[in-house]
Amino acid sequence: MKRALGIAPLMAASLLGGFALWEFAAQGVSGVLFAPPSAVLARLARDFASGVLPMALLGSLAHLVVGFALAVIVAVPLGFAIGRSPVVAAMLDPVTSAIYAVPPVAMVPFLVIWFGLFFEARVALVFLMSFFEILVTVTAGARNVDPALLAVGRSFGAGRMRLLTRVMLPASLPFVFTGLRVGLVRAINAMITAELFLAAVNLGALMKHQAQRFDMPGLLSLILLLCLLGLAAQEGLKTLESRLLPWHVQRS
Repeated sequence: MKRALGIAPLMAASLLGGFALWEFAAQGVSGVLFAPPSAVLARLARDFASGVLPMALLGSLAHLVVGFALAVIVAVPLGFAIGRSPVVAAMLDPVTSAIYAVPPVAMVPFLVIWFGLFFEARVALVFLMSFFEILVTVTAGARNVDPALLAVGRSFGAGRMRLLTRVMLPASLPFVFTGLRVGLVRAINAMITAELFLAAVNLGALMKHQAQRFDMPGLLSLILLLCLLGLAAQEGLKTLESRLLPWHVQRS
């Protein structure tokens, strides 16, 4: 808690410094090309007060939450299976590595054919763009469990299930949280990518509308909203990690 309180002023100073540099850089630049944070923040507040932005944000978060939850549900156990079983790794590693090399955007035409242009396709793209990030990190964590910990567990008579739940899972949690943080950022990227490449709805539709009108404050306000969303999500996961893994966070 003390460490968090000590970091908070530094984070606030970093954000304020970034806004100050942004304000300085925007001076003397046409509002069509760039907008200062004062105008962007005012526009963000106005759009929130009108109710347009909250409704669009909720619509975007719907497929973000579903797609990311599905990615976590599938990737975490599969990562443990690949990381701990040589047979499963030999079967799935080549396939997952080959698919991982394909840019997710290249899958958009297939998603349109399979799922259409709307909610299901957006969920599928969020799933694809976050799944492999979580899978690779969890697999690495499962492979890096200290064998001495497993030996101690076996010496106390722990069976396979107890070793999994009491030894391997806790030892891999730092990797799991890292995978969740990276995967969540990718999911936010996918949320907007889906709304721009598929049917333009929610935040994606607003972004297209603002770009067509050359409305730079409106466009940058949406980018700022995404930045704040990503920051809040990352800090939320860091807080959860510090509560569940205090030894790891304090040591790092």
